[in-house]
Amino acid sequence: MDIQVAKRLQHTEEYYFSKKLREIDELNKAGHKIINLGIGSPDLPPHPDVIKVLSEQAALPNTHGYQSYKGAPALRQAMADWYQRYYHVTLNPNTEILPLIGSKEGIVHICMTYLQDGDQVLVPNPGYPAYTSAVRISGATIVPYELKEDTHWLPDLEEIEKSDLSAVKMMWINYPHMPTGALGNTTFFERIIAFGRKHNILICHDNPYSFILNDQPQSLLSVEGALDVAIELNSLSKSSNMAGWRIGMLIANETRINEILRFKSNMDSGMFLPLQLAAATALKVDTSWYTQLNEEYRKRREKVFEIMDLLGCTYSKDQVGLFVWAKIPTHFKDSYEICDKVLYDSHVFITPGGIFGSAGERYIRISLCAPPSVFEEAIDRIKNTLS
Repeated sequence: MDIQVAKRLQHTEEYYFSKKLREIDELNKAGHKIINLGIGSPDLPPHPDVIKVLSEQAALPNTHGYQSYKGAPALRQAMADWYQRYYHVTLNPNTEILPLIGSKEGIVHICMTYLQDGDQVLVPNPGYPAYTSAVRISGATIVPYELKEDTHWLPDLEEIEKSDLSAVKMMWINYPHMPTGALGNTTFFERIIAFGRKHNILICHDNPYSFILNDQPQSLLSVEGALDVAIELNSLSKSSNMAGWRIGMLIANETRINEILRFKSNMDSGMFLPLQLAAATALKVDTSWYTQLNEEYRKRREKVFEIMDLLGCTYSKDQVGLFVWAKIPTHFKDSYEICDKVLYDSHVFITPGGIFGSAGERYIRISLCAPPSVFEEAIDRIKNTLS
């Protein structure tokens, strides 16, 4: 029986990490004990109060039913308070916040709500592969815009404006940027909002890394009038060590929230209530939580810098987020060659920058999501195989 996949999937490949992790599993079965420094899945636990609330609420008899598609009021209020406290953005928790089962699903919801055949979308190169996949699934056309190290990985809006933008309906941006760790700034955020307004382009900002190794978290929505032009996604996966909990948020004006809900409500139901109440607790923890978390990540980042030095890579020490991004030596053909060499010779998995787009082919990325002892072991392995 020959059943073909739908046209929307014919140019959408399986996610790189999904395939590579199967290969790593086979290497582990062969006894190689691969050290995985490729994926940004926090290895530290959430705040103890968060786990306590989850446990207490899950033990109650009346917390297991279906929940509102718009999320629990307590969670939406906590999200609004969090935005006010850290980003100085005032939101209406009843109309401008939509809790998500992880912000990654929000990328698909946005694309499926607004895009169709004939639409074009500006997508960063290098950038998070999920933007490209979601646009393809929607039927719209990807228009990549290249980010360059010498312009601090910010888009060249003047260069973009030289192109025909008449069919461009949406633009994806992501600052702090993944994979490069580059920061946005107020001037850039003001310019991108003006750009979206001028060209009638919906600006979609993915913002899950703003607290990691960054003392001044910023939201695109802090720009006056941004809600008229932009949507922002955010997440507890990185900043609260809750990646597997799948808790994110979509911030937009009331009209867009209701439009996206038309799609989302046909895809899933509300989150488990104890998860929502625990997430609300995570959003209320003292600022010292972020300070302590970043102290740990700074120690780990120094170890990753050591690995990059061993590999002969060059990098900026000003980058933020859960990864270190570095340029590879010229004698390697591309990022895949150096990553495969480290995997097969040293049994350490690191990420080739090429998976983030052609502009990443001369770069690699290493995650900070491992204990210092694991980084020490990786350093020893690489030293031994280089000598």
